[in-house]
Amino acid sequence: MGRKLSLLSKLSLKVGQLLAIIFFLPTTHATTLLEAYEAAVAGDTIYRAAVHENAAGQQFEAIGRANLLPNISASYSYNRNNTDITTSGSPITRREDRDYNSKNGIIQLRQPVINMEGWARYQQGAAQTNLSNHQLAIRKQELITRFFALYAAANYAEDVLALSEVQYDGFKKQEEANQVMSVRGEGTKTALIESQAKLRLSEAQVIESKQELINAHNALFAMLGKEVGTLDRLSDNFNLLPLESVDLEVWKAQALQNNPEIAAQKEAVEVAKQEVKRNQAGHMPRLDAVASISQSDSDSVPTFQQELDTKSIGLQLNIPIYAGGSVSALTAQSQANYLKTQAELDSKVNEVLLDLRKQHSNLRSGILKIEALQQSVTAADLLITASKKSLIGGVRTNLDVLNARTQLFEAKRDLSLARYNYIISYINLRKSAGVLSPADLEKIATYFVSQPRVLVEEDANYAMSN
Repeated sequence: MGRKLSLLSKLSLKVGQLLAIIFFLPTTHATTLLEAYEAAVAGDTIYRAAVHENAAGQQFEAIGRANLLPNISASYSYNRNNTDITTSGSPITRREDRDYNSKNGIIQLRQPVINMEGWARYQQGAAQTNLSNHQLAIRKQELITRFFALYAAANYAEDVLALSEVQYDGFKKQEEANQVMSVRGEGTKTALIESQAKLRLSEAQVIESKQELINAHNALFAMLGKEVGTLDRLSDNFNLLPLESVDLEVWKAQALQNNPEIAAQKEAVEVAKQEVKRNQAGHMPRLDAVASISQSDSDSVPTFQQELDTKSIGLQLNIPIYAGGSVSALTAQSQANYLKTQAELDSKVNEVLLDLRKQHSNLRSGILKIEALQQSVTAADLLITASKKSLIGGVRTNLDVLNARTQLFEAKRDLSLARYNYIISYINLRKSAGVLSPADLEKIATYFVSQPRVLVEEDANYAMSN
């Protein structure tokens, strides 16, 4: 009786220790899509640089406007003078030495009245600020596409690793079953060798998948600036993403209106246009209103020991006559650059529409590919079951079952890749149309779940039960 109590107490102690270990194990938290994106916004160095670049770009308009606003300047001078004055032209030559201090202070206000160069600089500065805003919009969309490509790559690597491990377990069970049958004298040596060969190959695939997962996580870490654990996986009940329209012409119209790359190139054309006007203004007169207040004390020899207080207001007209041909040369150069930016705008429109057509086609073909691969997975799953039964009946061989497992692995792997590629095409289509935003990620995030990646296959002891 005492021995039984002792065993029970030891068992209770072991159970208590096990429960304590389980209780204090750190809980694993899968990184959601939106959590990872928030980290990317904060940690991506390319996007952070773009934000600072845009902050600098906001100053272009203010710099240009300054050419149209009043300019106030002040100056003050204090000098010690030693002057020798010789007066001649009379019977007596006179010399006089003067040692004195002179002071001079002036405040001047200059307001452009007619300044075509200043107006062109203002218009150019406004266009440069708009260009900077469109470039930031481009970087925001690029951030989303780069982020999801890395997130999808890491997710796909986790999918492949999970599938590889399931495949390895299946081959391992089949190899063990073949060993048992060999010991019983029921199996063949060829079947055992086939199973061992598939098992070793599967083991190599698991090792390779682990390394690919490490590489994918490292790439994601480089963007996010922090380590990520397991990721939310794409739901098995993944449905196709909703589209506002399947008509390519509708997407083209959106791209021409909203694409930030096209908008940025349009602003580049405007910048070049104002550069032409700025250089042309070198031939035009400039009229300024000038007001000044000055005070001087012995500022010059004629005003020795005189204090002058002067207030003046008036207009100043400057008329350029000849500058060595530089104005004409700069104007011709800027006109050539203006035509160049117009050609680049046409090229950018063609590039965007070509990519839009490509992504639209990828999206539609991706839908068909997913449907085909889903059927392939179902067929491959049924093939394993049928091959197992046929092997028992002597119709199929051990190699047929092994190949069926490989076919199922490849079908599931290809389906996983096709689903991620479909979402990437969806994102790229919206990017080309210029309507991609974080709201699209919020929509996509609903298709990711915190669940185990792959259900373990049915136990492969079919041969042992025969």
